[in-house]
Amino acid sequence: MVQVTSETGRLRKVLLHEPGLEVDHMVPATMDELLFDDVLFGDRAREEHALFRRVLQLFGVEPVEAADLLAETLDLPEGRHWILDLLPPELSTPLRARMDQATGTDLAAMLTAGVRGGAGGKGIEVEELFEVPPLPNWCFQRDPQIILGNGVIFGAMSGNARHREALLARAMFRFHPDLAPVPVLHDPLEQSLGHHLFGAEPRATLEGGDVCVLSPQVIAVGQSERTNRPAVAQLARSLARREGMPRWLVLVELPRRRAYMHLDTVMTPVDRGAALVYPPVILSEGPEAARVYEVDLHAEDLQPVPRGPLLDTLARHGVDLEPILCGGRDPLLQQREQWTDGANALALAPGVIVLYERNVGTTEELARHGYTVISATDLVLGREEIDAEDPGRVCIVIPSHELSRARGGPHCLTHPLVRDPL
Repeated sequence: MVQVTSETGRLRKVLLHEPGLEVDHMVPATMDELLFDDVLFGDRAREEHALFRRVLQLFGVEPVEAADLLAETLDLPEGRHWILDLLPPELSTPLRARMDQATGTDLAAMLTAGVRGGAGGKGIEVEELFEVPPLPNWCFQRDPQIILGNGVIFGAMSGNARHREALLARAMFRFHPDLAPVPVLHDPLEQSLGHHLFGAEPRATLEGGDVCVLSPQVIAVGQSERTNRPAVAQLARSLARREGMPRWLVLVELPRRRAYMHLDTVMTPVDRGAALVYPPVILSEGPEAARVYEVDLHAEDLQPVPRGPLLDTLARHGVDLEPILCGGRDPLLQQREQWTDGANALALAPGVIVLYERNVGTTEELARHGYTVISATDLVLGREEIDAEDPGRVCIVIPSHELSRARGGPHCLTHPLVRDPL
């Protein structure tokens, strides 16, 4: 089913989504609404993503395509009715009729790639171009749901442009036969389900990039641009004194900056005892430093208690992480490479990670910590090999000219479904 108790245990199965027509349907006028910093060249983004997927497969990871899960869910009468009942009432009658009659695959495409407005969707603004706007962020499967242990926590997205992603995740986990048995640990929107959510503004916002599963006993949750304090409080109440769940929730209050949209943009574990970190937020005591709090989920009082630096706080609970500096030692490179996801690595196993190749300062710092840096292209073409059973420390770098412009790295692009325990 699902099982995740760390960020670095050997990855067996992962949820992802190849950037589809939804990224081809972006125009500059829609970028702010759709939370992108640029429009992408879709064909090149798909080439880069396909190479990433192939790297996963070569290492024995099973990729699960979210679009396939969604289409299969929408082929089920109960899944289709659940989603269609949540469609906005202002949809045109002809479009609603098309959706009612569409196959699961076609309906999934409408809900993700979007539907152009009447008369070809002429105009400049989003509402002029589309009757149903596209979801270009859907390639970032980290955010709509969080696997913790053998259960799932659903996201409540901060921006209106991503609310539909949260609904699609719920539909898949509620109705798809492979996911329906997974226990729901927490749903921030449960009070609103059954109402129109496409334009709703939920008070509590929680996104998966802000949740880091560090051990069976410890999770870290970022309070960020995308995840707010009410959501963290709700999550703590749902997990409190729950059997098989972590004992400690470490709250990391990030500066409210676009660059630090999620916790995983400033820290990701890369080995049993190491993490990529962005020093100004994680290691410094300066104005950009994160504030750290601790919640004992076994206590009656779930109020966050202020603590010292993040890595010191984690070490007290048995998560001892050596910092590896995003961007290396140069403060200028640190800032540039944090922006291009240098602190956002995906661990395939302890010490085996995937990172964007453009983060040269970060890969040089990884090499100083004993990592062998391998090109994904060389790996796929057989010019390099990795022993999956005894790989050592390896960083596989993937091309990212287009993917990195979407503002999310390999960690953002994936959501682990099954990892081996450490």
